[in-house]
Amino acid sequence: MRKYWLTLLVNFICLSLFAQQVQKTVFEISAQVMTDMGYNFNQVNPDYFDVMRPTQLPAFKNQYGTDGNVYFGVRQSMLDFKSFTPTRLGKLMTRLTFDLFGVANDAGRTTFHMLYAYVELGMVGFGHNWSLFCDFDGYPNTIEYWGPVGMSLCKNVQLRFIPLNGANRLAFALERPGASADQGIYSDRIELQDVDPKFELPDLSAEFRMTRKWGYAELAGLVRKIEWVDQGTQPFNLGGKAVGWGLNLSTNLKLGKKSVFLGQAIVGEGIENYMNDAPTDIGIKNQLGNVNSPVKGVALPLYSYSAYLNHQWNKQFSSIIGYSSIVIDNSDGQSAQAFRIGRYASTNLLYYPVPNLTAGVELQWINRENFNDGWKTSATKIQISLRYFFSKVFVLHKEE
Repeated sequence: MRKYWLTLLVNFICLSLFAQQVQKTVFEISAQVMTDMGYNFNQVNPDYFDVMRPTQLPAFKNQYGTDGNVYFGVRQSMLDFKSFTPTRLGKLMTRLTFDLFGVANDAGRTTFHMLYAYVELGMVGFGHNWSLFCDFDGYPNTIEYWGPVGMSLCKNVQLRFIPLNGANRLAFALERPGASADQGIYSDRIELQDVDPKFELPDLSAEFRMTRKWGYAELAGLVRKIEWVDQGTQPFNLGGKAVGWGLNLSTNLKLGKKSVFLGQAIVGEGIENYMNDAPTDIGIKNQLGNVNSPVKGVALPLYSYSAYLNHQWNKQFSSIIGYSSIVIDNSDGQSAQAFRIGRYASTNLLYYPVPNLTAGVELQWINRENFNDGWKTSATKIQISLRYFFSKVFVLHKEE
């Protein structure tokens, strides 16, 4: 793992310093050291002990053991490398960033986690970055890592084309395809074990942003093909395909000199893995009258929203307050415990005693409702965080 990160860093620096037809390259190194501590009043998945995810609340009583646990962590600490170089083809920007928040197979661990590995030259960008369907500028000034459940927040490997990049921004991207599947109440049926996913087309995303003195408004879209193939070793034909699509309308609206409203509303089908915290893209629908295909997969519809207010009290204090939610339209073949509704709310008070140092306390609340077993549960957490940020800029001149 260390060898992998060292190789990636060396390649990044070599790209940044590659011979250019210019006078200078600006190279920036920044870092954040952050310590989180808090108290979980209720149960959450221990792999996500320091974040608030409605999908990681218990789906039934006492699934995750005990209520009331203290936690400490430094997983939001981060290291960021950037370079900016003017060229005859436009500005060359490179970025390599990682934090220590383990996910997937590293869930619950403090370990290297790549955030960005991205290059942009003029109208073309490539690498690992936020999906164009996402609007990260709509993320509130929270100290909690995961953030509002109703936002689209997904980093993806992609190839971008950016014909407009100014007060009006227009961009398109081909993104790495991928989907999840919820086999629901039929998850232990052997007939589903020979069904494999197939992704023959990339996901297509686009965004248009209009920036003005009052803030900005953005509309993003996504379309994707999801297919699953029955390998034919069982009697039923369970193969199928679906079209996933989504629209995301978001804004930052200035309310005077000290407040900004951050809003986002999303509607779509089969795009759950582009959301900040949602379960599966495909669910099971019954068609028991069909002897060859008694069940089929369908794209699960969703809608979500997020509404937050960032307020700067003065030079030393700021706060947020807001609410977010997501609703899944479950299919009739999903289990009674399947995730249906997630809710998220938070407020904080942040203190900036000296430049680059932040101390804050935040109250967070999340809620989960299951599909049709009547189960509802919530969790409340108090988090205290200390963060120090620093950066250094180097100007590297080309030798004549």
